[in-house]
Amino acid sequence: MTQDHSDKPEPAPLRDRLGNAAFLAVMRVAKALPYPRRIAAMGWFFAHVLGPVAGWRKRIRSNLALACPDLPAAELRRLERAVPENAGRSLAEIYSGAEFTDRIRASDPLYGPGLPALHEAAATGRPVIIACAHFGNYDAMRTALSAQGWPVGALYRPMNNEAFNQHYIPAIRAIAEPIFPRGRSGLAAMLRFLKGGGWLALGFDQYDRHGAELRFFGLPSQTVLTPAELAIRYDALLIPVSGIRQPDGLSFRVEVGDPVPHSEPAEMMQILNDDLERLVRAHMGQWFWIHRRWKQRK
Repeated sequence: MTQDHSDKPEPAPLRDRLGNAAFLAVMRVAKALPYPRRIAAMGWFFAHVLGPVAGWRKRIRSNLALACPDLPAAELRRLERAVPENAGRSLAEIYSGAEFTDRIRASDPLYGPGLPALHEAAATGRPVIIACAHFGNYDAMRTALSAQGWPVGALYRPMNNEAFNQHYIPAIRAIAEPIFPRGRSGLAAMLRFLKGGGWLALGFDQYDRHGAELRFFGLPSQTVLTPAELAIRYDALLIPVSGIRQPDGLSFRVEVGDPVPHSEPAEMMQILNDDLERLVRAHMGQWFWIHRRWKQRK
């Protein structure tokens, strides 16, 4: 009898498997180091090896030429290294599990003008939309909020590399739950969670071809309206929260910004764009300048 293998998943492409194997080998070496050296080592690897090989430096320079054309050459060179370094540190922190989350919980890092509004929402059971960006370490924010016993969920996009997803998704799930994959089933579960008084972290700082043309760093930027639209639909608090890496490279302050008043969705999202620009200008190396944020370049 011929065995039917039609229900078996297709093996990952060889390129994906090789890339995943290389990443796991690097992480295996890094995890043998004490925590502070591990985080620093992964930052160095991303800044000096992966960043140049992947072409990140060229993309960072291109985006900065658009957004900050007057930056001195020395600052451009610094940011070409600082941006990948922050990304490497963040990934190493995610894969450090309890070593990372225990540090965040012990430091009590939450501060900012919107913190009383979060406490009020928790006391009254009001849903919350946490507007977040690829800045500092997003998971420092999730850890700090969940440490308060607050029901923080997150929407995530599975990586294109399925082999990588097999360990990446459990790693981000270990930081805080629930997490919802993009797609029909994930969206339905996410909306049920929010409607029941849950708190949902949603990113808003990437190019969205279906979004509204707003402004970011003075440039036309297609911006997703979903965080504002959901806040209005479910009478949810909309508030920006960011995990800001501190000068030691290991600790964080988690800034809770002012709540965004409900108005037109585009107006609400422009407030968030402006708030993020303020934050990025204060910590230029902590935003992911590698994203193609401005695709319609004029």
